[in-house]
Amino acid sequence: MNNQTEMKMGQTFPLTIKRLGINGEGVGYFKRKAVFVPGALPGEEITAEATKVMPKFTEARIKKLRKKSAHRVTPPCLVYDQCGGCQLQHLDYSAQLEEKKAILMQALERYTSLNIADLKINDTIGMNDPWRYRNKAQFQTGVHSGKVIAGLYSPNSNKLVDIPKCMVQHNVIDETIQMAKQLMNDLSIPVYSAKQKQGVKTIVVRTGIETGDVQIVMITGDKKFPKAVLFAEKLMKRALAVKSVIHNVNLGNTHLVFGDVTKTIAGSDTIAEKLGEFEYDLSARAFFQLNPVQTVKLYDEVKKAANVSKTDKIADAYCGSGTIGLWIGREAAEVRGMDTIAESIADARVNAKKYGVKATYETGPAEKWLPKWKQQGWVPDVLVTDPPRTGLDRKLIQTIKDVKPNTFIYVSCNPSTLAKDLAELGSVYNIECIQPVDMFPQTAHVEAVVTLKRK
Repeated sequence: MNNQTEMKMGQTFPLTIKRLGINGEGVGYFKRKAVFVPGALPGEEITAEATKVMPKFTEARIKKLRKKSAHRVTPPCLVYDQCGGCQLQHLDYSAQLEEKKAILMQALERYTSLNIADLKINDTIGMNDPWRYRNKAQFQTGVHSGKVIAGLYSPNSNKLVDIPKCMVQHNVIDETIQMAKQLMNDLSIPVYSAKQKQGVKTIVVRTGIETGDVQIVMITGDKKFPKAVLFAEKLMKRALAVKSVIHNVNLGNTHLVFGDVTKTIAGSDTIAEKLGEFEYDLSARAFFQLNPVQTVKLYDEVKKAANVSKTDKIADAYCGSGTIGLWIGREAAEVRGMDTIAESIADARVNAKKYGVKATYETGPAEKWLPKWKQQGWVPDVLVTDPPRTGLDRKLIQTIKDVKPNTFIYVSCNPSTLAKDLAELGSVYNIECIQPVDMFPQTAHVEAVVTLKRK
């Protein structure tokens, strides 16, 4: 492309949106180059204005919406266009479910040589009520007009958006954060100052959707939490659901929310939550799924795909506190799991004992334990993995190809890394079924349960 036809910043041009990208933005093509437009929907015709021009793609904004999608709706959230937490509130929910399946299919088309028409890809499993589903919030603190505010930073900016009500998190979380902000004002508890390296950085609130228990964690930039006991006392008096008030210390500038030092100010160290017949004690830093209603549906899909018999041996890689392995393995001959986080393994052992599941849990990566167990004559009939967004470790993919369990269930939260991993596993496994599950309505995220059978 020569300089005369090259796109310029601020240039306007007509654009038809063909699909949604993996981050929920509309994608169109201008002079054979992909153009990403936040807020645009498939089928819409717009006048776009270039905001960022790169050699292989352009980013743009909607200058004029010339033809609207029939599925466009008015977002109910007052700060939807500012906070960046949701990407799809302007798309009606039935269309969100269709687009999430399409995002998954596009990733498979891009990164694999599979014939998509030959694959069994089910419709996305959605929610009856796709609002107020989140059981946890992590809000940064700031000051505006002399008052404490709490919320999220606007994408690609230093602007903190105060969020008094969030449409995707449980009501009790909003109420608890509002009370915490009011008490910080009343008791003159300072928000974090980078200059002084002290004050409250983050307010984290988690609730047990089934139990109603609430835990609040006040994260400070130094070891001091002024008037902590008085704060906890007043909060628990106003908010009877709060059963646990925690102080966490996160020193220095880090992208991590939590620091290493955690102290209980008032109430219990943990709150309880139930998933199906299982009950879990959740400490401040314990990982737990953010949408328990959909987690039950997700785990039931894994259980259906695994179809475990009484003679089956199950391996649960990236097992965390053992949730999936225990969910599907109560009828199995044995469950073995592994995770690199020692605290998770300790929790998994307690959970297995509590529910009478014959299980062994070890600290370390799956690529260490699967070959070791194979040498000892133990090969799983069913392998389940639920890796982070980065997908499977390269060494683990090779290990799976060497160990070759009959059934392999891959739970994914990232269509791109899933597709790349499936391409590498194709020499050993056939894909029997792909089931998308909507864990995060109003966002572009989609989870998938993939059932693979050994060739």
